[in-house]
Amino acid sequence: MNTIELENYTIAFQEQAYIELNLLINTKAYSSIYILVDSNTQENCSKFLSEKMEANVRIEWIEIEPGEEFKTIATCSEIWKTLSETGADRKSLLINLGGGIVTDIGGFVASSFKRGIDFVHIPTTLLGMVDAAIGGKNGVNLDSLKNQIGIIRPPQMVVVDVGYLSTLPSKEMRSGLAEMLKHGLIANEEYLDNFKDLSQFQVDKLPELIRDSIQIKTKIAEEDPFENGLRMALNFGHTLGHAIESYQMESPSKTKLLHGEAVAIGMILALKLSVDILQFSEEKCDAASQLISQYFKPVTFTSEDVSKVKTYLKHDKKNTGGTINFVLLEKIGQPKLNCKVSDDQINKAFAYYKGLD
Repeated sequence: MNTIELENYTIAFQEQAYIELNLLINTKAYSSIYILVDSNTQENCSKFLSEKMEANVRIEWIEIEPGEEFKTIATCSEIWKTLSETGADRKSLLINLGGGIVTDIGGFVASSFKRGIDFVHIPTTLLGMVDAAIGGKNGVNLDSLKNQIGIIRPPQMVVVDVGYLSTLPSKEMRSGLAEMLKHGLIANEEYLDNFKDLSQFQVDKLPELIRDSIQIKTKIAEEDPFENGLRMALNFGHTLGHAIESYQMESPSKTKLLHGEAVAIGMILALKLSVDILQFSEEKCDAASQLISQYFKPVTFTSEDVSKVKTYLKHDKKNTGGTINFVLLEKIGQPKLNCKVSDDQINKAFAYYKGLD
């Protein structure tokens, strides 16, 4: 597959990606290379990357714990200390080999260490490939609040190799599919149609679908790199999705949800809100909600749960002046930003979600 050339970085695929990675390493003449992994990617992916890299400089591996609960400033602090203590300088390169948590943390660490060193993302999850590693967003959580601390700064390049996906459990694969479904809903109904019949879904089409999904996201992100307008459309399903993810993470009695699992719920809620507020087609709402439900098991929310989820909405990054702003749909492929939603409308959306069981 052809490399995607963007204004500030490139996204390369399969074997060609390693050719370009090695060219970057040798052209830039880095003083040292650091590779950030979590314990899962250290075990399953590090050997493969080592075999593909050609570098004549010192290589150091930094391993962190896996999981959203470690996506914190404390983790960053440990990485910064390791970089400093082992002699990293402004000509060092940080390669982030892992899922969205590793690339988010690694990008933020690199962007702030010595006021910024180069970094490369090698996402190993579907979510990382189509979302987290694309677009230049890097950052960490503040307690259970998602992505409150961070910076927008692009990597030197992104390496996309679908071979890494063979190491993933099915739950992680579905998490990435949520973002691909979102791309179809906000940008391209024809792309969305690829996922309509689960029984006919062809795995060999996945590399092409991943590239198409990346192109949808990069087109939006390149037009609005700092999220001043159009890029907010990528937050469809994320306002309530992030709130649900944070609530489930912070509640000891609740099952933690992967990012894509929470966003899938958020998208169904946003579809129903789109019907009530923007007269989005009820038929399209039902069809899209059923499509999402094919991939994701239902989660039960009591009225008390819903009330608590709503308290997290005030922390959403799209909010301005204390007003909670939603991204909704007028039509598939036609998102509308900064929509105001009432408490009662949110309750009705949860009732609609419950009725899909």
